[in-house]
Amino acid sequence: MSSEEFEKLHEIYRSLYEELKLIPERVLKCHGEERKRLVRSFDERLGEAEEVVQGMEEELRAAPSSYRNSMSTKLRLYRRDLGKLQRDMNSSAPSTGSSFRPLEGSRQGIYSSQNQQSTHLQSQRALLLQGTESLNNASQSIERSQRIATKTEQIGTDIIEELGEQREQLERTRDRLVNTGENLSRSRKILRAMSRRLMTNKLLLGIIILMELAILGAVIYLKFFRR
Repeated sequence: MSSEEFEKLHEIYRSLYEELKLIPERVLKCHGEERKRLVRSFDERLGEAEEVVQGMEEELRAAPSSYRNSMSTKLRLYRRDLGKLQRDMNSSAPSTGSSFRPLEGSRQGIYSSQNQQSTHLQSQRALLLQGTESLNNASQSIERSQRIATKTEQIGTDIIEELGEQREQLERTRDRLVNTGENLSRSRKILRAMSRRLMTNKLLLGIIILMELAILGAVIYLKFFRR
């Protein structure tokens, strides 16, 4: 394409053509006022399409020579397609007939349609940018949430590991306490046995002392008092 204007006109023409080519088939299925309404709509859209083609012809005349051949070929195809649509419409509604005549002069209609489509495209672009921004914000929020979740998971893992270590320490402490309790029980038994032995030894020592005293007394009596 030779210019931005030709590009815009091309897009408008394609939109009008897609709408126009559906009308003859719909006319065959309608009757009365609905058929008349479709015929009027066809005439209006065909007039707008003709204005678009005229606008592209003006752009063709101002286009560089390297682009004119391809642009001219496209315009001939567009003219042929419009003529075929006109014939299809006439055959679909012969009793009504299409009142279309090519419009000359002012291009106010095409520029009005073009401005409407431009406004619509700008609105769609703004909505798209807004949606993209919302999507970016949502993506950033998800990334932040993922980072927080990762940190939380790491903290949870560290806590679980620490609790595991503390559990092992508590189990070792419990085992030591059990061993200490067993040792204390054995120590108490040993102390009680030693206490009994000590009492026995004391008793025996007392008996021995008494016996020695008795023997000493007997010896003294026999030596000094018995003549």
